[in-house]
Amino acid sequence: MITGERMAAVDENAAALGVPRKQLMESSGHAVARAVRDVAEPGASVTIVAGRGNNGGDAFVAVRFLEAYDVTTLLLGRGDRIGTAIARENWDALQQADYDTREVADSSEFSLPASDIVVDAMLGTGISGELREPAATAADAINDADATVVSVDVPSGFDAEAGEHADTGVVADHVVTFHDTKPGLENLKAEITVADIGIPAAAERFVGPGDVTLARPDGREGRPYVIGGGPYTGAPALAAQAALRASAELAFVAAPETVSREIQGYSEDLIVQPYESEVLTPDVAEDLLETAQQYDNAVVLGPGLGTDEDTLAAAKQFLESFTGRVVVDADALEVVPDLETEATLICTPNRGELARMGGPDTDDLAAVAAEIEAFAAELGHVVLAKGGTDVITDGERTRLSRSGTVGMKVGGTGDTLAGIVAALLEHADPLEAAAAAAHVNGLAGERLAATEGHGFLASELLEEIPAVLWGKSDV
Repeated sequence: MITGERMAAVDENAAALGVPRKQLMESSGHAVARAVRDVAEPGASVTIVAGRGNNGGDAFVAVRFLEAYDVTTLLLGRGDRIGTAIARENWDALQQADYDTREVADSSEFSLPASDIVVDAMLGTGISGELREPAATAADAINDADATVVSVDVPSGFDAEAGEHADTGVVADHVVTFHDTKPGLENLKAEITVADIGIPAAAERFVGPGDVTLARPDGREGRPYVIGGGPYTGAPALAAQAALRASAELAFVAAPETVSREIQGYSEDLIVQPYESEVLTPDVAEDLLETAQQYDNAVVLGPGLGTDEDTLAAAKQFLESFTGRVVVDADALEVVPDLETEATLICTPNRGELARMGGPDTDDLAAVAAEIEAFAAELGHVVLAKGGTDVITDGERTRLSRSGTVGMKVGGTGDTLAGIVAALLEHADPLEAAAAAAHVNGLAGERLAATEGHGFLASELLEEIPAVLWGKSDV
């Protein structure tokens, strides 16, 4: 089962793998035509009611595979307003080949011909809620018609995220949905057919541009709270700056007073909050917990903390008491396996840290992805295992990120990753945020490697994050 949003991401990933949307539309249209042929004999009258998106484009393709039928295509709107290039190409092909096509400028012009079959291709998985004109009038006419109704992907008015059907939506007899079923379709009184349209399994398995689109923020939001520093100062500064580059509006760093000036010195954009201790202690953790809970910020716990006994005790105490979202990195990972917490954790271990946590010990993380998934299920938290290929899993769903370069073995790239995850948590669920962050961080490294080879620094990744996240990557 796949949601509409996730399906859009998979489509985008497929295009990046070399299977363009135009090719998928051709396969989808063929599947729609097969569904019509399954319920009607040659010579039957078919009316296609199409919208101006790719859902309509699928139906335009179907027309070419229904030569044995009497087909009329009604477009809700004008052809020059069709929303995508590939849908417009298929509409133009119908007109140039002299098929019966008609434009319906507004609801007052809509008239549904008497038909044996009506194909509902008005609205796809990206649209939900009560229908607006002219789709509302068209849906009423379709529902009142004495015809068999075949809906494309989902019935118009069906919410492919929540699985709910609008009161004004189309009541379908048959639904031909693509690639995988959508939430809630099983509750309809329609016959559901899942059509394989040739999307490679890799489009779901491997993180790609669609995952970034899914997690990408459309504004500036969030104030990640980085708890780190003590023995090391660069790590928390990198994490906080990466969060800012990935759309956070502010980034706070809680660090020992002895190193707070040094951390502030890395960037004037950081808000550094010093505490009176050379390392994180349980007493300090209690104060930080109160701050984190008050502002409901995503927390990054671990960069540069060190492994002092008091520090590990403080990290454990914080995580057991906190109920929000935490990216757990570096030294703080040690306490996770024995935790009982209501917090939402995203753990970001490298190969060695994963093994010390109790996960598989191997250089080839992708080869043991199933074991890492099982380990995440046992932990009850998302795991982003960092390696040549990153493995991101919540114990049920698993993604692999192949982006990156050997130059990213330089210290600090894991800290930038943690900061990106924290920023994206404001816009995406934990698995989606972690998967997209891994891909973005890796592509930032690839951009630098194109000019710097293996000689770039983690701090230089910061400049590349916005370009990758907002779709300007040239690698």
